[in-house]
Amino acid sequence: MSFGQGGPGWGPGDQQTPDWAALADASAARNRRRKWLFLGGGALATAAVVAVVATVIVSAGSKDDGKSASELPSPPALPSDSAHPQPSFSKVAPPPPPNPYDYIASARKDKAPLGADTLFPGTGLTLGSGVYAKGPTDKVTSCAAATQGALGSVLGNNGCRQVIRATFTKDGVAVTVGVAVFDTDTAAKKAKEQASGGIASLSGAGVATFCRDGVVCRRTTNSYGRYAYFTTGGFANGKSVTKGDTAVFTAGDDLAQFVFDQIVARGRNQASAAAAQPAA
Repeated sequence: MSFGQGGPGWGPGDQQTPDWAALADASAARNRRRKWLFLGGGALATAAVVAVVATVIVSAGSKDDGKSASELPSPPALPSDSAHPQPSFSKVAPPPPPNPYDYIASARKDKAPLGADTLFPGTGLTLGSGVYAKGPTDKVTSCAAATQGALGSVLGNNGCRQVIRATFTKDGVAVTVGVAVFDTDTAAKKAKEQASGGIASLSGAGVATFCRDGVVCRRTTNSYGRYAYFTTGGFANGKSVTKGDTAVFTAGDDLAQFVFDQIVARGRNQASAAAAQPAA
């Protein structure tokens, strides 16, 4: 008994027993054919997907109409910082502040009130060595009248305009301070350099005459700006001064420093007032 091609065969002796080896070989062959068909179909499917992707890419590229990257639209511009207001600064430098010395160096700028009450305010002074009581004061336009020795001619030759004096006392020591006023700092400096003699002591208002009639006293001379300033110091009882009388030396130095500070403050005050004025 037999079947058509591909059917199972029977073993020897034709005893109706299946040939299992032949059946196994036939099944394996069929499995191999199905595997190759499956692999072949997968390859075809993959190729088809690749072809579709390539087509999409080509189609997308064709939408540029052949334009290059430089011809593509640029992204919208962002607003720049110039949209915000920026601070502005003047390119014109401000003028320098006034120099205080300029206001005491020349009568053309030194216009503040000037007198014994402005140079020596109040009824006394508290200085480094103690409290000084203010005695008599005066102001003269005949500069020589307020001097002793050759100082009068020195002041006159250099154009002295006035001399302002004040006397201060402390613990038996009396000192007269005299301030000679000139038109320029040059004239004041010349008067200081040429000075001889001294400022005359000023008595009155409870202060007895001192530093007269050959009594030895201590004198100082200096200048700043258009002012030359002098001191004559000694004992209120008329005793002569010796090198060991340090109280007289200290009093003269204290009062000379005070006058210098007053002149400096005069220049500073006028410069500050000028700086506060609105620009023309």
